[in-house]
Amino acid sequence: GRGGAPLIHDISPPITAALAVWPGDTPMSRQMLCDMDPGGRLRGDNITLSTLRATVHLGAHADGPNHYAHPAPGIGERSLEHYLGPCHVVEARVGRGARAGVREVVWPNAGGLAGIRHHRVLIRTGTYPDLDKWNGDFAGLEPALIDALAARGVRTVGIDTPSVDLFESKDLPAHAAFARHDMAILEGLVLRDVPAGEYELIALPLRLMGFDASPVRAILRTLA
Repeated sequence: GRGGAPLIHDISPPITAALAVWPGDTPMSRQMLCDMDPGGRLRGDNITLSTLRATVHLGAHADGPNHYAHPAPGIGERSLEHYLGPCHVVEARVGRGARAGVREVVWPNAGGLAGIRHHRVLIRTGTYPDLDKWNGDFAGLEPALIDALAARGVRTVGIDTPSVDLFESKDLPAHAAFARHDMAILEGLVLRDVPAGEYELIALPLRLMGFDASPVRAILRTLA
């Protein structure tokens, strides 16, 4: 950034009624209770006040462990350390409807997994390009990749698709691997314009006690 200030990458999609959600889940809608717009339907109130209705798996979001394991804590009980701190952004060269494994990831400095030195890794697949148009053939993650990242001390993994598992998956092996290692999941990130590299991740979930997920305002800051 200018003057040495960190450059900020916003990796959260705009939250609008057009934002696609998992088929059968609750899309975003807004109910206006008061509206200061004199030309609006409510004819000029003294404040604007609205109600949000949506899935908690909306846009960029953090899964709570109780989304895929039982018994398990909700997202509000999760340590914030998972969602705040240095991270790697890496590319996975993987096709539509496939799972990315260790061999598909372009690791830092061509050093393989040894190049991973932070506890957080965000994986760009490029297989879910239009956030307002659902495509069910997005890529997921191999459980062996999650095991390998856990062995390197990684605690959080993010992806630019709606899920770390494939759309048709019922046994959810990637989610199960995250549960085994007590790792955190970020999904629905927008990584297409973010160069691979090292950043500071800030993606704090709301303190929704007992909930299975929370939307996040995920950003990356270049490291000083």
